[in-house]
Amino acid sequence: MRILFIGDVVGKPGRRAVAALLPGLRRDLRVDFVIANGENSAGGFGITRETFEELVRAGVDVVTGGNHTWQTRESAVLLDSDPRLLRPANYPPGTPGRGAGVFRPAGGGTAAVGVLNLEGRVFMQPLLSPFEVGREEARRLRDETAVVIVDFHAEATSEKAALGWYLDGRVTAVIGTHTHVQTADERMLETGTAFITDAGMTGPRDSIIGMGRGDVLRRFLTLLPSRFDVAPGPTQFCGVVVEADPGTGQARGIDRVMRVLA
Repeated sequence: MRILFIGDVVGKPGRRAVAALLPGLRRDLRVDFVIANGENSAGGFGITRETFEELVRAGVDVVTGGNHTWQTRESAVLLDSDPRLLRPANYPPGTPGRGAGVFRPAGGGTAAVGVLNLEGRVFMQPLLSPFEVGREEARRLRDETAVVIVDFHAEATSEKAALGWYLDGRVTAVIGTHTHVQTADERMLETGTAFITDAGMTGPRDSIIGMGRGDVLRRFLTLLPSRFDVAPGPTQFCGVVVEADPGTGQARGIDRVMRVLA
């Protein structure tokens, strides 16, 4: 079974790249199931019903989130309205939405896929432990399906690596998101879990992690608050393909994906 994970989709350029490239990638890479991180899909910050539905229409099966999920007014209602939209599972009880689920590919014929969304705590919010929540949620999902993919939305590379090793053998893959820079450390861990520190960004290539260069440079040079807008120009599509054994849940391989849309 082949699962495509698309790195953080940023604004309209990112959504355009998904719509344009995903059908061909599904065919060429023989993809059975698609997950995309969509927490930046609405103007670079947050997600709306419109941007969520646009990703689903393009062929995404499940949309995951992160710390920016909450930056639109409709996020709470949206998270409760569709099980295909996830937010990190380690937010406190009572938070709108859900952090994990088991899904079947739209075309059928392949195993169900468990998807778990977690958020890191280093340089981020003091949430519940992603390690403890991750362990319990992975155990629960494995009761329903062998294949479990984790989107770990975190800042620190050390925290991402630590969770990868902690969940090694418990899940099929631990895929990092949030930093918007695709790393070159994709690998198989010792007991069958695929890992990469960050899947990268699907959004404006000639930018500073998706935002206009001038806006970000002004912030660094003056230290004054400034509005960030999604950058124009060519768009990159980043992600990974994980090959999973639907019987055991072990990964057989992980490969980076990078495309550029002019």
